[in-house]
Amino acid sequence: MKKLFIIGGMGAGKSTARKVLVDEGIPNIDLDQVGHDVLLWPTVKSDLIEAFGTDILGADGEVDRAALAAKAFVSAAETRKLNRITLPRIEESFTDQVADLKKQGYKAVVVEYSVFKNRQTSLAYDADVVIAVLAPLDQRIERAVRSGWDEADVRRRIAQQITDAERIEASDVVFDNDGTPEELRNKVLVWWNEYKKTL
Repeated sequence: MKKLFIIGGMGAGKSTARKVLVDEGIPNIDLDQVGHDVLLWPTVKSDLIEAFGTDILGADGEVDRAALAAKAFVSAAETRKLNRITLPRIEESFTDQVADLKKQGYKAVVVEYSVFKNRQTSLAYDADVVIAVLAPLDQRIERAVRSGWDEADVRRRIAQQITDAERIEASDVVFDNDGTPEELRNKVLVWWNEYKKTL
């Protein structure tokens, strides 16, 4: 089963590109969602409380992602602390989902991966294709704010991510998403219609 990873900065259009492939019948895994799901695991919750304090919990007793982010993304050291707790669990969940899809007989899976750093030390180490979706920074910030993010938060998160030059270096396919969602959709479809002949 081919693993197609979609990478790109916040607001670049990864979800739009992923949706095109999902509409073509490919199952998908959104690693952000997997990351949210593992926060519900009791072991993860207790490790996070130990590392960051009880004030990361919301009124419902579950991890409040905004409260956790406010503590975990203040410095590289704090982010590493978060990653040490969550990444092994995200990998475990991801591996299980991939195995399950393979068992169901799918030929490919599309994986949206927003915290991609490089191929070697990440879940994309055995990716068949890494697809980068790029867009100008001001456009990305504008899109993220439009979808409900706080601008200062967006800028802080983007500053923690790799550059577009690094994304291009690590990827097999690059889509420039400086136009409309429809234009990006068409670019992805043209690529997919060629690629699926190899499956």
